[in-house]
Amino acid sequence: MPDGQGSPAGAARVVDLLDLGAGHLRGAVDMPRREAARLLGEVLGLEEAQVYARTDEDVSERAELSYGQLIRRRADGVPTAYLVGRREFYGRSFEVDPRALVPRPETEHVVEAALECAGAGAKVLDLGTGSGCIAITMALERPGVSIVATDLSLGALAVASANCRRHEVEGRVRLVRADLVSALRLQAFDVVVSNPPYIAVGEWHSLMPEVRDHEPPEALFAGDGLDFYRRLFAAREWSEVGQRLVLEIGSGQLDAVRELAVHGGFAVEAVVLDLAAIARVVRLRRK
Repeated sequence: MPDGQGSPAGAARVVDLLDLGAGHLRGAVDMPRREAARLLGEVLGLEEAQVYARTDEDVSERAELSYGQLIRRRADGVPTAYLVGRREFYGRSFEVDPRALVPRPETEHVVEAALECAGAGAKVLDLGTGSGCIAITMALERPGVSIVATDLSLGALAVASANCRRHEVEGRVRLVRADLVSALRLQAFDVVVSNPPYIAVGEWHSLMPEVRDHEPPEALFAGDGLDFYRRLFAAREWSEVGQRLVLEIGSGQLDAVRELAVHGGFAVEAVVLDLAAIARVVRLRRK
């Protein structure tokens, strides 16, 4: 590699590693240089902007080796969030690993829609909490609410528990192992939220390799994509009137979910589009 001015013979500079990393990732990720900068920043303890500001600085051999390992794993499809062990959601950092789904920006719309109908003292149920990002964010944004967050996966609950400690909400977010609504009294909650599995099993081959090969399948797939919604709307424990239900849905599922909701005794209050103008969240009210 080229030597920096006054640097030890053979020492790699930041710019050298950025070029090499971006080249290795080209064709494997959408923004190879930016991802290379993030991974190099992780090794060096720097923010992305700081990496770009220090392109002529030398990098130790140990850091270079660590960076090379991260680049190779990223090129193999491992999500960056799993490599660095965290992901930002609603302006906060959450711990993540392969036991839980990587939080997506579009899921922030679920939080926003739920906050609109979760008043002071509301009781909230988060079904399939995964990393806990929805439940914990709501607890932080609405200090007066109490939240129960469920998941069938013990691994996901362990990740959620770590995030509860990280954000100091252990006393306000209760984690429960449960399959959908089993062992829970739905009528006890004012607002029920969920980012459920909604991808059809038949769509497995169409997913990006970093999703289908590395994220937990139980958090992604649900029969024809509507299994979760069918079971949820068929539950008998809903209260009579006024309960709110906020759900993330997949692309093209709005009409089907709306029909299931109506048959289950819910009316659509609002539909939220994501940044790609896709119907991504539905807010429902028990009739």
